[in-house]
Amino acid sequence: MILNGLGGTKYEELFVLWNSVASLLQRRGLTVVSPLVGEYVTSLDMKGCSLTLTWLDDELEQLWLSPCCCASLRIGDIGPSVLAPRTQEKPKERITWEKGSPESKEAARTIAEGFACVAQALSTAEIELGRIDAQAGDGDHGLGMARGSAAAAETAKVAADAGAGAASVLAAGADAWADRAGGASGALWGLGLRSASAAFSDDCAVEPEQVAAAVSKALQAVIAVGGAKPGDKTLIDSLAPFAETLTAAIHRGIPLREAWKQAAEAAEKGAEDTRNLTPRIGRARPLAERSKGHRDAGAVSLALAARTVLQVIGGSK
Repeated sequence: MILNGLGGTKYEELFVLWNSVASLLQRRGLTVVSPLVGEYVTSLDMKGCSLTLTWLDDELEQLWLSPCCCASLRIGDIGPSVLAPRTQEKPKERITWEKGSPESKEAARTIAEGFACVAQALSTAEIELGRIDAQAGDGDHGLGMARGSAAAAETAKVAADAGAGAASVLAAGADAWADRAGGASGALWGLGLRSASAAFSDDCAVEPEQVAAAVSKALQAVIAVGGAKPGDKTLIDSLAPFAETLTAAIHRGIPLREAWKQAAEAAEKGAEDTRNLTPRIGRARPLAERSKGHRDAGAVSLALAARTVLQVIGGSK
């Protein structure tokens, strides 16, 4: 038996729960062999715990009681160990970026400001996003988004301050987001932003048509890798209407700021409409019934980010 804390549950609480679990097993005539109570498989700072029970035969019992020493579990004494030779730490490689054109550097600074605004908004919404995610998920979406966006904002600022162009700054922020956020959402955000950067250039200004193309590239990449489609109750239900509305508005000649505003409103409506959907993909799918009547956390965070970016989009084009 393993009673495992997921990262945010105190050991004292696990031990109290163990007393109840042990009592229930004893009443049913079950003998617990060398139970484990503690943190063995965690998910960031997620609250709650997991309980694992399995049956032992003579062979499995012998193996379960054997000494072992690994990253998350140590049982008994495996004998004397020998220290590995000390290695020399290599100095961190300094990242350099090619200088962008003046027009592209101006756009790069706007992108870095956008990352900073999004990071602030997601940090403020961290607890609420976690609450939404906990309805049918593991409750760590808010933390992941806060961590990922903060890393992206920091890296994008460094790149912009170094004179990098728009494509490089967006790509740098994307990679940092994926690296620090953790989980499927972090990987998808990193992929989407990295794909979007391919629509920009370090050598020229960013035009509204390129912004629309960037968002479309992000949507296509996330769908291709994540496998979700509209109606599956994922971030796609917010990203798809955002991309479609933005592209249509830009093609009609609507200025970028107004087009983005319309697209952000479509994203917010898409996120709100996920209340009426049941998840058909991802972690929430096994708990689909619990998800009814609640918005999808990924769709909500994407809509929030889209609305927040309006703060840095000028109204000249």
